[in-house]
Amino acid sequence: MADIDNQTTDTIIQGCLLKQEKAQEALFKMYFGYALSVALLYCESRDDAIEVVDDSFMKVFASINKYDKERSFKTWLRKIVVNSSLDRYRKNKSNRLLFQDNLPDIEAPGMNVVDHLAHGDVKALFQSLPQVYRSVFSLYEIEGYSHKEISGMMKISESSSRVYLARAKSSLKKLLERGNII
Repeated sequence: MADIDNQTTDTIIQGCLLKQEKAQEALFKMYFGYALSVALLYCESRDDAIEVVDDSFMKVFASINKYDKERSFKTWLRKIVVNSSLDRYRKNKSNRLLFQDNLPDIEAPGMNVVDHLAHGDVKALFQSLPQVYRSVFSLYEIEGYSHKEISGMMKISESSSRVYLARAKSSLKKLLERGNII
């Protein structure tokens, strides 16, 4: 099945190289969900994430000739989506409140909440973090970037990157302990 998908993707990419609108539409439809899931890690809202995905695909179509066919298309697309998300963050950074230390106090029921978490619950907890925490956490823990790389990408200091990661982890832990399923 993977070979069929790779052949299909390769064929579609060939069409994109020729600027064929049907190929571009097919590539967009094939990878929209994946790109959106990546953008949601970095954006404040679904609407923002959809805009990032749209921008990312515009960049993909504009630079498809730079795609290295020896590498995974998904990996290349993911990098573009992450960078587009960070571009949006930097552009809107001055309009955002960076720190949110006063998380709501809600008492947890007397049970082990972690045992009862569904995927949607985890996602909701993660989305409740401030955008800068989510971005640093995702870049460090999911994407595998170093604090030095994150500082350059987000235009923050390395120490700020470390602090945001620590606060993200601490906030997630507190939310889990409290049982705050949003």
